[in-house]
Amino acid sequence: MRIGILGTGHVARSLAAGWARAGHDIVLGSRRPEDTELLGELKELLDAGVRVGDPSAAAAHAEVLVNATPGQASVPLLQSIGASALAGKVLLDVAVGYQEDETLSHPLVSLGEEIQSAFPGTPVVKTLCTVDHVVMVAPGALEGPSTIFLSGEDADAKRTVSGLLLDLGWSQESQLDLGGIVTARGQEHFALLFVGIARAIESFGFGIRVVPPATA
Repeated sequence: MRIGILGTGHVARSLAAGWARAGHDIVLGSRRPEDTELLGELKELLDAGVRVGDPSAAAAHAEVLVNATPGQASVPLLQSIGASALAGKVLLDVAVGYQEDETLSHPLVSLGEEIQSAFPGTPVVKTLCTVDHVVMVAPGALEGPSTIFLSGEDADAKRTVSGLLLDLGWSQESQLDLGGIVTARGQEHFALLFVGIARAIESFGFGIRVVPPATA
């Protein structure tokens, strides 16, 4: 599958590496695609066949476009690409607007909802924002099973994203569909608890698991 990833930070690089290993065709979208320092940092990915272009090039390449940009910058960047260029593509949104003062940039609604409202012709699926970039692509490295969540309105888009999660090691049993895009609020607001847990256990490399009631 052709995947465009907006961003070149830790999350974008981890996802690019994970999906490249699974055989997908990846283009990273950067505001500085010809920066020699950046290209040097991305050498391992480039050697693995990942390419780097500007955000519009990543979007044009993509069947699935991944938003791995800082949450406060996501909508303006997508607007610079344009609604017509995004129409019909699945947009997998990983981002959370987490500010330096440890508050959320979207305290009442979610970034996922904001993106879906701004681009109604582009089905948005929120996922992967409840784990760090290492666990995103290596859930099997945890001591036990973990749960990953999906939020979105479009069933076909969710099936596509579910397949990409499988490619990263998230079994079907580990995936929990929360419902419509409004449920992305819970995923994003978990960032506040995530930081508290990370400080308490002195590690960001953890997952959470939904444990259902015992059957009679």
